[in-house]
Formats: sequence, C-alpha cells, structure tokens
Amino acid sequence: MHTRGPLRIRFRFRHVPIVALVAYVIALLAWVAVASRLLPMTGEAMTMQLSDPAAPETMALSNGATGVGLYLTMWGVMMIAMMYPSSVPLFQLYYKTLAGTSTPGKAIRVGAFMGTYAVVWTLTGIVPLLVTAVVPFATLAGGDGGLLLGGSLLLLSGYQLSPYKYRCLRHCRSPLGFLMGHHQPGVRGAVRMGWEFSVFCVGCCWALFAFMVVVGSMNLVWMALIAVVLSLERTVAWGEQLATAVGVLAGVAGVVLALLTLI
Repeated sequence: MHTRGPLRIRFRFRHVPIVALVAYVIALLAWVAVASRLLPMTGEAMTMQLSDPAAPETMALSNGATGVGLYLTMWGVMMIAMMYPSSVPLFQLYYKTLAGTSTPGKAIRVGAFMGTYAVVWTLTGIVPLLVTAVVPFATLAGGDGGLLLGGSLLLLSGYQLSPYKYRCLRHCRSPLGFLMGHHQPGVRGAVRMGWEFSVFCVGCCWALFAFMVVVGSMNLVWMALIAVVLSLERTVAWGEQLATAVGVLAGVAGVVLALLTLI
C-alpha cells in the first residue's frame, strides 16, 4: 500500500516530456528578457524608442563594440523566444533517438543540438546590423515610412511565394524526415544536425525577420504576431496554405502602401 504512491510518481516522472519542458521554459525566460529591454539608450539614441523601426540596430552601431555585443545578445535571446517553441517536436524526437545513451550523454547531445541552433540564429543578427550600417532605415522610416514599409511587404510577399521558401519549410515541418535524412551520431553529429536544421529554418523564416526589423525588431506586438505565424507555418496541417496566404496579403498590402505613398 505504501509503495503504490512513490511508484506512481516515478512512472509519471518518466513520462514527463522533459526536453519540451526545458525548451518551453527557456523560451519563456527569453520572452521575459526581451520584454525587460536589454539594450541601453545612450548618446544619439536617447531620442529613439527601442520599438521604433531599426532603432535597436541604430543604437547598437552608435555604441561601438559594446553596442554590437549587446545587440547580438538581445537578438539571440529574441530568436530563442520565437524559434524554440515551434522546434520542440524535433528536439523531442531527437531525444528519443538517444535511447540506450546515458543520461549525461543525452543531456550533452541535446544541449549541443539546441545550443548550435541558438548560436546560428544569434549570428544572423549580424545581417541587420550590416544592412543598417549601409541603409539608414531609421531616417527613411521617419521620411518615407510608407514606401519603406510597402517595399518590405513586397519583399516578404515575393519570398513567401517562392519555391525556396517551401523547400525549407518542408524540412522544418517534418522532424522525422529531417532526422531520417540528416541523423549523425555523437556530440559532433548533434552539432552538425543543429547547424543543418538552423540553415533550413533561416531559409524558411528570414523574410519574416527582415520585415520585423523594418517595423521594429523590439516591437513586442510585431514579435508576437510573427512568432505565431512562423510557429503555425511549421507545426499545423495547413501551415503551407498559411504561408501562401501571408505572401498574398503582404503583396496586396505592399502594393497599396506603395501606391498611396507615391500618389
């Protein structure tokens, strides 16, 4: 009678989706960190709000190496917050392939996989910094904001409807298919798989994040909307249809905004 309770507790604990729990907790903490505003405003950036178009990128560039480092930290945290939840099915499935591996071995391999994924997404933050250094998005948003927004919507539309988008999206939507085609043993294999999966994810979502930079990469409303869209694209049965719908709507909105600005 006294052993039934502990046995039941142990049985339930074994069936807790521990990898999913860890990923969701990390993502939640990342959302909290983003909402707390990691990048300080100094110097010329004092007149800007972090939620303004290209404001975090402009602030980072105006603060030299320190600003760039803080920005990449912020960007990496944002990517974890937005990308980890929709990647949980793959993280869990990979964990299940490690049956027979010791518990520390599983933790190291899954950590290597998830860590590589986070590092690659963090490094993508270099791109908006480089583009902002060449194109003064913050200034353009203040002057020709409608034209800038319309152009970014047209870019998003063109990529959402392109065949490359769907080739990458199909890898992201099929965790089993990805593991069957790319599984490699050991910690080095986990790093390699994390890299390869990251490349597909970047190929799938980069246009959405480019649009996010234009409307404000620290605008929590846009962050949440884009996170919902990319998560649905990657996880629900009608994800590809949603991607097409987003592309069509973005194209229509982009044309309307561009015409209204030019008239």
